[in-house]
Amino acid sequence: MRIAFYAPLKSPDHPVPSGDRLMARLLMAALRQGEDRVELASQLRSYLGDAQDWQGLAKLQAAADVERDRLRALWQRDGPPDLWLCYHPYYKAPDLIGPALCKEFSRPYVTVEASYSARRNHGIWAGMQAQVHAAVSAASVNICLTARDHDGLKEGVPRARLARLAPFIDATALLKRAPEPQPTRLICVAMMRAGDKADSYAHLAAALDRLQDLPWHLTIVGDGPARAQIEARFAAFAPERLSWVGQQDEATIAGLLAQSAIYVWPGCGEAFGLAYLEAQAAGVPVLAWRTAGVPEVVADGVSGVLTPEGDDGAYADALASLLQDAPRRAALAQGARARVAQHHTLQVAAAALKQTLGDITGGRT
Repeated sequence: MRIAFYAPLKSPDHPVPSGDRLMARLLMAALRQGEDRVELASQLRSYLGDAQDWQGLAKLQAAADVERDRLRALWQRDGPPDLWLCYHPYYKAPDLIGPALCKEFSRPYVTVEASYSARRNHGIWAGMQAQVHAAVSAASVNICLTARDHDGLKEGVPRARLARLAPFIDATALLKRAPEPQPTRLICVAMMRAGDKADSYAHLAAALDRLQDLPWHLTIVGDGPARAQIEARFAAFAPERLSWVGQQDEATIAGLLAQSAIYVWPGCGEAFGLAYLEAQAAGVPVLAWRTAGVPEVVADGVSGVLTPEGDDGAYADALASLLQDAPRRAALAQGARARVAQHHTLQVAAAALKQTLGDITGGRT
């Protein structure tokens, strides 16, 4: 089966790493596991961050018109794909290309991780979200990665046809590597940018400040435009407590995870957090907030510990408990690896996608 893949927020070929880019790449890899031919349909980024940027909207709509014309000519010449799959359309980044082409060529339209929230209906975003609503309503299936997105679509777009898919990673290398955790070694892996990421760093620093009397060392993996601001949040700690290692490749991160005892990241606004899955696959239990989509990937008491959102004291208490309880850490580490292997691998996702897409294409997968 030929699948036209499109990610309007961030192309899988985008130069800046992020969870969205990684998830797009993982989806393409999972689809290819089923021997489907997956083509990146377009690299047009339909993102608009300002609800009053009418000039930007006009430019974006013109660019989308050009892309539709280009693809229309290509499909007329070579034949259309069997379906169009759009990853993560939402009010700031709708799919302005696929729905019209699918209607014109009578092809199934599919979304993965679409989201809808009526409270975003203002300014430019109201019109953009109306396009998301129409696309989700017309889609052959909307595949949801979290209960929150599923429930949001069910409430906001009652006609939507919905299916579930657990968040996943390519865990092969991580699961094969034997963990060698150092009992006081903490780690987090996250970009350094304003907003939720910077807020999570701030809450982590506040919690660690309550544990100055305990032995611990934090390895911070990541970089970005807010690095100076984030480093300032940790300025009160002795330098030997922290290792700022910057952005690293997958192999280096795997090695750092293997040496770590606890993955610490509160998770402000996390859709679900692929880094949580990577840590667990490496045998590192997670300490996070019970917020947003985090419970989709961290099972409280099985693969990690979840604490109340925004409560730095509760987070610090849970971390102190884990630092001082090696048997509990070991049990959580074992549970973390087992849970990822059973529910969150590329192979599990490939099988689930094959079934879901086969149901709408008459088994052509």
